[in-house]
Amino acid sequence: MQITVVGGGVAGLSAALKLGRLGHAVTLIERDRTAMPETPDAAFEWIRRGAPQVRHSHAFLGRLRTSLARNEPDVLEALLEAGATEMRFGDNLPPEMTNFVSEPGDDDLVMLACRRTTFEWVLRRMALDEGNVTFEGGRAVVGVVAGDESPPIVTGVRLDDGTTVDSELVVVAAGRRSALPDWLEQLGVELPDEEVEDTGIVYFSRFFRLREGEDYPPRSGLIGGDLGYVKYGVFVGDNRTFSLTLAAPTADEELRKTLADPVKFDNAARELIVAEPFLDGRAEPLDDDVHVMAGLLNRWRDFVVDGEPVALGVVAIGDAALCTNPLYGRGCSTGYWGAQLIADAIERNDDLRAIALDYDEALRREILPWYRSTVIQDAEARRVAAALLAGEDPDGDDTDPRTQMRAVFRDGIVPALQTDAVVLRAFVRNLNLLSEPDALMSDADVSARIFAAWEQRHDRPAPDPIGPATREDFLAAAMG
Repeated sequence: MQITVVGGGVAGLSAALKLGRLGHAVTLIERDRTAMPETPDAAFEWIRRGAPQVRHSHAFLGRLRTSLARNEPDVLEALLEAGATEMRFGDNLPPEMTNFVSEPGDDDLVMLACRRTTFEWVLRRMALDEGNVTFEGGRAVVGVVAGDESPPIVTGVRLDDGTTVDSELVVVAAGRRSALPDWLEQLGVELPDEEVEDTGIVYFSRFFRLREGEDYPPRSGLIGGDLGYVKYGVFVGDNRTFSLTLAAPTADEELRKTLADPVKFDNAARELIVAEPFLDGRAEPLDDDVHVMAGLLNRWRDFVVDGEPVALGVVAIGDAALCTNPLYGRGCSTGYWGAQLIADAIERNDDLRAIALDYDEALRREILPWYRSTVIQDAEARRVAAALLAGEDPDGDDTDPRTQMRAVFRDGIVPALQTDAVVLRAFVRNLNLLSEPDALMSDADVSARIFAAWEQRHDRPAPDPIGPATREDFLAAAMG
């Protein structure tokens, strides 16, 4: 089959690699004209206007790493050779945990520590090595080509220079900004309304490298936190790098302006218990910038309506199909996951309608639940942030089920993660997309342990704060 992949990010490169290895002739078209760098550090300097998120923190979850190990072990090996490292469940456990015993399933609970640019660099190199994959950089797709059939049958793509590329199937992996709905509407297709919700946050990221002779601080607990008025995370990368991301509420203009300044960003990060050890002088910034990313959406697009594809010969994967709050680090994993689902659908089916329906059913079964979970989490986060910005207590109504769940998380799940290996394992499986989204509370044993920890809340000393108690204190610290 002659296949065109639109978009050279993680989802597009994953699809090109997988489909090329299945024997299909793949043309990958990428808008950005970016020469292949020689090293991972050179890749960090890539100008990727079409993918501004490449210089933000990324998590490469167990779902992705395990899939690579099973399907493309040579890609995983190449990532490790490029400087990525593996973070395994069971390493760096909290000192209070005494009941940890390794289980066979723990082999899947391995995350990759890697910059997004390094991950993409390795994927592109591996795809280019495939004899069936042709990479076309610096060319923009502006539409799809189809006949007069109903539903339309897409037979190729149209480029901004007026030329066309013929295809038996077009895989659109053009990211959050994908114009696929517009292209289909130009063919007369009526699409249902997208599901769209603002995440309510703006991302601020900085990257650092350890100085010669220095090492990462101990990592035996949380890797981030949520103070309501700001969220934060620390992400270990490849080749002795790491990044810090702070997420401010969209409505908090003062905090957003503050965190965009590198000096104030660093001052603020030193007030956060997880981030502070990383900024004790052991590292230096990779550049002078705070990388900012706004317009972060949760979005789901339907391309099968009432059991029928709206068009044949075209499918969307990655963020072009659905995108979620990057705070949860699921984007690269679901992008690769979607590439695997479409590759499986093509391998199982001979006609375009069957491919589209097979892929859509798999997407809804396997990835849609994670989208729904993200939307629910973000709605609660927006509620809390709005209350704090208004000077109100988000936990003021103790009869509100949302308040009750926040209490269970704060006084049940969080302390249990420090002491109970069963709860920690379930949490890590969930974090790594290796269980169902509600598995943490739907498992009777795990939920019983969580509620047991919650019932003991009055018998425990108050936990150490994870950052300043108030937004005002945080802002004051940022100002120095």
